[in-house]
Amino acid sequence: MNKTDLKITFAGNPVTIVGNKIKEGDKAPDFTVLNSSLQPVKLSDFDGKKKILVVYPSIDTGVCAAQNRRFNEEANKLGDVVVLSISCDLPFAQARFCGAEGLNNIISLSDHKSLDFGEKYGFVIEEFRLLTRGTVIVDKNNTVKYVEYVPEITDEPNYAKALEIVKSI
Repeated sequence: MNKTDLKITFAGNPVTIVGNKIKEGDKAPDFTVLNSSLQPVKLSDFDGKKKILVVYPSIDTGVCAAQNRRFNEEANKLGDVVVLSISCDLPFAQARFCGAEGLNNIISLSDHKSLDFGEKYGFVIEEFRLLTRGTVIVDKNNTVKYVEYVPEITDEPNYAKALEIVKSI
């Protein structure tokens, strides 16, 4: 797997990010992940819609939980936008969290099986086999319009910038 040139830290310590780093203007690679019923879901299942890919290490941490709550709240206001919440958590843990929190506006997806998303978008933390934190905005034509790889994994993403971009496309 390719190592990226991203400078990402976890609690101040450098980590290695692997996969194919995505950038604005790229055609969004299709990927396959699992939903809470262990069924395969592809990015192409959402063709013709604006997509926010919410990427994070684990739903069982405070920052990741806050990130999902915030995008779930914003999804109500965005109209024709689908919010895909992607981590390497098991689908059962994602479903438990979203159910307990009442997060009904996001679609939780697990990349634990094959890291297909993480490898194609350059979000895999080599040391932990988890995804690093970030956001990817994809337009209706599957063109990447915004990518944020959060430099410090324990920080929240730039919600304002991501929402500005998704509202402008």
